[in-house]
Amino acid sequence: MQQQIKNKQAKISQQLAAAKKLQDNLKEVELQIAKSAKELNSIDKSLVKNQQQLTDLRKQQKQYLTSLEQQKSVLAKQIRSAYMTGNYDFAKMLLNQQDAANFERTITYYQYLNKARKSQIDSFNLLVKELNKVNAKLIDNKTELEQLRAKQLEQQKVLKANLAQREETLIAMQSAIESEEAKVAQLQINEKNLLEALARAQQQVDKQDITLAGLSSLKGSLLMPAKGNLRKMFGRYRQGQIKWKGVVINGTAGDSVVAIHHAKVLYSDWLRGFGLVTVLDHGDGFMSLYGHNQALLKQAGEIVQAGESIALLGQSGGQSRPNLYFEIRLKGKPINPVNWLKL
Repeated sequence: MQQQIKNKQAKISQQLAAAKKLQDNLKEVELQIAKSAKELNSIDKSLVKNQQQLTDLRKQQKQYLTSLEQQKSVLAKQIRSAYMTGNYDFAKMLLNQQDAANFERTITYYQYLNKARKSQIDSFNLLVKELNKVNAKLIDNKTELEQLRAKQLEQQKVLKANLAQREETLIAMQSAIESEEAKVAQLQINEKNLLEALARAQQQVDKQDITLAGLSSLKGSLLMPAKGNLRKMFGRYRQGQIKWKGVVINGTAGDSVVAIHHAKVLYSDWLRGFGLVTVLDHGDGFMSLYGHNQALLKQAGEIVQAGESIALLGQSGGQSRPNLYFEIRLKGKPINPVNWLKL
């Protein structure tokens, strides 16, 4: 009997050792996925900005072309009018004057016409210069747009290759953990890793130089951390006697994960069993945790505002579909997020 127990324990240890090795491989590939996803997110934002600039520049170009046509028309009328009235021959006008008063009025009138014409020509030239600037910017933006699209395509290929490698690792992990006991032990290890990470984060709370008010007055009104279908898992049994400490929001890969309230980033890294994780400190003992992300957009020590994007939703940590794992903790103990979110 004792030998059977020893054999069973040895088998579980072997499975856990194999799983750990695979988890290390998973970490590497998911960090690569995060890098590509973050780069793609940045490129997508640049593309949107570039397209908006192109729209604005084309609008400016159209306005300048319209103004130039109007200036041409006005200038042509002035020249034609001067020609028809004989104003093109300044000396002739002066000789035709009969008295000093008319002579003075003619000089003034002629100077006025010249000044108006010169102003019109200067304005026309300025418009031409501005139009040339806009045309040059349009060329630059189109070149940048082509470069961004090429870069986007390249990153998409890298991401696709990494995702394929990740899928292979997941299949191997599923094969490695066979028994119920090994699965429970794996979850216990993951929970231990999380608690250690939170403990380290808690140490940083004691060192922080900002005052955060906590969440006590915000029960039932906190922002949803992501769009999607909320699965109310908190308190339910997960495996064996292990219960869920948070909730899961099934969503779309690449969607924004946002801070539920003003906070300081305490932890931002890959964590076994939870993938890419961000932990926020809200003050007064309150923390919020965001796991299974595709990429992390904030680093430890940064201050974030309510609704600010802190990560991209994903399926890191060995998930089979995109989701956000979300917890709220008070003085280290998990509390039901459903009671605190504005659903």
